[in-house]
Amino acid sequence: MFAVIRTGGKQYKVSKGDVLDVERLPGDAGAAVTFGEVLMAGSKVGAPTLAGASVMGEIVAQTRTAKVVAFKKKRRKNTHRKRGHRQHLTRVKITDIVAG
Repeated sequence: MFAVIRTGGKQYKVSKGDVLDVERLPGDAGAAVTFGEVLMAGSKVGAPTLAGASVMGEIVAQTRTAKVVAFKKKRRKNTHRKRGHRQHLTRVKITDIVAG
């Protein structure tokens, strides 16, 4: 059985045992998380979400992505700007899907 959840402004198709990286969630490694915005579970489709449905998971680690460098340069002006960014992520293992 699979489910489609929404977290961090994105949608993820998950099934039991999956490990995925989502936008930063509060909590340390080993903490339990519950996703309440379930858009679809199995063959049930919500409008927009399924009432009573939830997906449980466990935080595996708090990580960050690889650095993305934004480099801007103006030619012949001896001007440039270099900025880096690393997005915070939470690695979550899906433990259970409740269709409701």
